[in-house]
Amino acid sequence: MDLTANLSGQQKTIVGLTVATALIHIVLGVLAGGTFLIMFLLNGLGYLVLMAALYFLPQFAAQRSLIRWVLLAFTAVTFILYFVFNWPDIWSPIGIVDKLIELALIVLLWQDK
Repeated sequence: MDLTANLSGQQKTIVGLTVATALIHIVLGVLAGGTFLIMFLLNGLGYLVLMAALYFLPQFAAQRSLIRWVLLAFTAVTFILYFVFNWPDIWSPIGIVDKLIELALIVLLWQDK
């Protein structure tokens, strides 16, 4: 069963970017441990749950527009908090890659209908 068969190319890209940023947060949480473990795991799981609700759980079909906006806001808050928590040391390579992923995700979610 191909879960992505009914998704547009843009929506498949949204799924890929969402999974990528979720995995980055989960891996960073596991590597960091402590309080960061909980925060990063919840962030990664939040991405995955919202993405699943947006495209793969038919019981949420009527709320897809709202879920898309929630995922966009979730991504924007995560993007901003990176700079708040890491200022002025914001140039971590994995952090910058993840912010580029999130920025692309925000743009694509904004464009998605």
